[in-house]
Amino acid sequence: MADVLIEGTCDPRFANVKEAFAENLTKRNEYGAAVAVTVGGRMVVDLWGGYADKARTRPWSHDTLANVFSTTKGLTAICAHRLAAEGTLDFDAPVARYWPEFAQNGKEHITVRQLLNHRAGLPGVRERLKAESYYDWNYMTGLLAAEQPFWVPGTSHGYHAITFGWLVGEVIRRITGKSVSSYFRDELARPLGLDCHIGLSEADDHRCAEIRQASPPAPGEFKSVRVCYQEPRFVDRQGLPQSVKWIEK
Repeated sequence: MADVLIEGTCDPRFANVKEAFAENLTKRNEYGAAVAVTVGGRMVVDLWGGYADKARTRPWSHDTLANVFSTTKGLTAICAHRLAAEGTLDFDAPVARYWPEFAQNGKEHITVRQLLNHRAGLPGVRERLKAESYYDWNYMTGLLAAEQPFWVPGTSHGYHAITFGWLVGEVIRRITGKSVSSYFRDELARPLGLDCHIGLSEADDHRCAEIRQASPPAPGEFKSVRVCYQEPRFVDRQGLPQSVKWIEK
């Protein structure tokens, strides 16, 4: 991998960034990546290199798209903040003002702010899901509307790793009549000329970098993410049982 191609530009003051980027590709088993840094509104680092596929046959390009995973929560939150700036969304209003079905099982007083701050007590659902459930928006929002919080809303924080998009996204959809994907595209990405997407058309599939799955945990190895998926109440920091308290350390 010593001959990996790195393209783009880098201000000489940030040569160490380029060196670290190259080291990831040549010595740390990174297949491909891109990095961009701006200082004072000026681009000082704009680099890409390596490969966009597991077979290392397709070079990473300047317009290769990569899955940004939970960064999408930030994009969704930006959409909510835009609506708040326009006066159509009140962060301190109950979610049920915009999404009436949400007012079930003690959730009638949960505010939009609590959704955004991961304090709503809804990091998961108790019903066992099939894999395809994640692709059914109405089904998942229906489950969340009917769900009972795993802790008293507002009393604690717990990362809503999987549910945040449906919770905040449904509020956005109820106000605008658009999915988060459509709203973000129409109101933010296109007007700003951003090559950033929540959901992607088939026309852009060829630009996507492949995702390598992480190795499974060894037998008997503790996996905090798996525990939280199986027992959502564990993500409430104040409610962690002694057996997994060390996650916080």
